[in-house]
Amino acid sequence: MTKNAKHPPNNEHIDDQMLKVEVNLDDISGEILGYLMELLIDSGANDVYYTPIYMKKNRPGILLQLLCSREKIDHMKQILFTETTTLGIRYYPLTVHRAERNFRKISTKWGAITIKEGIYDGQVIQSSPEYEECKKIARDQQIPLKKVYEEVWKQLNNY
Repeated sequence: MTKNAKHPPNNEHIDDQMLKVEVNLDDISGEILGYLMELLIDSGANDVYYTPIYMKKNRPGILLQLLCSREKIDHMKQILFTETTTLGIRYYPLTVHRAERNFRKISTKWGAITIKEGIYDGQVIQSSPEYEECKKIARDQQIPLKKVYEEVWKQLNNY
């Protein structure tokens, strides 16, 4: 999420105030879809994703789905109606069980990198380095991104 999006709390919790929003899109370019994804995330969508579909008369299209809080639905609808080719929006309530999130720094030969951990029932179930930090190191050091990730996993295994 970007700096403008409201982050959910990091503790494990059930969020029963979410909505899943869907639109079928055709005659829309990839550039607009990329712009739209950024706009929706920056406007408070928790997640945005696309799936290729076939629509009536066997036309190829895109199913855009997003998750947002109930309080954001009017703004999401305004964006979808004005920025896409859709003439209809579907949305319905959704419950989300969110794992606890913990952030910690690990040391690598290029400096510290933030690791996001997912915790369920008191146990770490997922660890992931922050992509933007890894990307910056790869660019600054002029090395492949996969090398940065390899170093992170090596350091994680040493903990």
